[in-house]
Amino acid sequence: MKKQSPKDRVKNFNEVALGMSEEEAVKEATRCLFCKEPKCSANCPVEIDIPRFIEAIKNKKFDEAIKIVKEKNNLPGVCGRVCPQEDQCEAACVLNAKGKPINIGVLERFAADWELNNITHYTLHITQKRDSKIAVIGSGPAGLTCAGDLARLGYQVIVFEALHTAGGVLVYGIPEFRLPKEIVKKEIEYLKSLGVEVRTNFIVGINTTLKELFAEGYKVVFVGTGAGLPSFMKIPGENLDRVYSSNELLTRANLMKAYLFPEYDTPINIGKKVAVIGGGNTAMDSARVSLRLGAEKVFIIYRRSEKEMPARQEEIENAKEEGIELHMLTLPKKIIGDDKGFVKAMECVKMELGEPDSSGRRRPITIKGSEFVMDVDTVVVAIGQSPNPVFLKATPELKLGKWDKIEVDPNTQATNVRGVYAGGDATLGDDTVIAAMGAGKRAARAIHNSLT
Repeated sequence: MKKQSPKDRVKNFNEVALGMSEEEAVKEATRCLFCKEPKCSANCPVEIDIPRFIEAIKNKKFDEAIKIVKEKNNLPGVCGRVCPQEDQCEAACVLNAKGKPINIGVLERFAADWELNNITHYTLHITQKRDSKIAVIGSGPAGLTCAGDLARLGYQVIVFEALHTAGGVLVYGIPEFRLPKEIVKKEIEYLKSLGVEVRTNFIVGINTTLKELFAEGYKVVFVGTGAGLPSFMKIPGENLDRVYSSNELLTRANLMKAYLFPEYDTPINIGKKVAVIGGGNTAMDSARVSLRLGAEKVFIIYRRSEKEMPARQEEIENAKEEGIELHMLTLPKKIIGDDKGFVKAMECVKMELGEPDSSGRRRPITIKGSEFVMDVDTVVVAIGQSPNPVFLKATPELKLGKWDKIEVDPNTQATNVRGVYAGGDATLGDDTVIAAMGAGKRAARAIHNSLT
């Protein structure tokens, strides 16, 4: 797939990946073997009939292709861009044995973009209307998927979103150059066409409570409140100026359009040398955003090796192409400030890898006497997030597990409270968009079964 050149894209927030042309998509689709028992579909968390939609593209029936995708996935433009297909459907493709798998993610994106460019939306008529009213708390990928699937079944679905714009992590957490916000907006408009109602600026836990929702006539509540509480390292100096959580940096840049300041009244004070601590997709996003906001040097600081980094390989390569430096086997110990309270340096120590820990990755061990100081003036902490605490504090009856994640039945997403289901980062911690969507789909199916 074509991309903007690194020297051009670091100067703008336009989408890096440029998608496929019709000719390229058809050519790629012809590589599919159309297996009788497709492993790719079995490995798709949202259950798309992958060979069917690829065959439609092969036959240049692009309108049919997007209809097939939307039988199971209401957010194809999102998934085609940010789903880690290399670990899901593409990992199961039998062509891996001979070379490269079918580029399923790009073909899904092609079908979604073709629809956006050629038709407003294909119309789906809801044949059966049901009386049951369902509340969905949070409009991230889990909530939107659950809401869309239930609306297609004829339920009255109301989504409550705390922010002023719907989309959750899709709008505040993922940069414009990876996921244009216009794509998210269009796909939410499609959900609204199915009958989903979205109420923004509404915080369940403050404006109302779980018990009050049931008292108002909601039969079921789905909780998709996400992981909005940033984690910090708890090292000296984290309270200095120009130390950001990835949540703050990305929310300011993505949702609040800080990169368009002063057109949007949301400035960010980014220095010349930025250290981003972490090795996941959020760390990559933070580093690449910092570069585009004017930083001259950006460093990724990670305590394991590149092999252990949880970020997508594609994002790691994009970051490298853009000139971001990876400092592996490095652990920050202290952030050093100047006499005005701003970051001026960071003390680190080198690490080596020992035996695997509970995560299955080799445990990093400090190398004694390897301390050194990095010359940086901005630090972004991107080491993970925990579930949003506002709703949880107002709902003590919900059973929580480690790191305050809501405990659910993995098959149904049901919580310990009758009529309450949950999914996404509120139950998984900081995880992928597609994992959240899969949870929303399982919950919708279980909710429908419980109500019928």
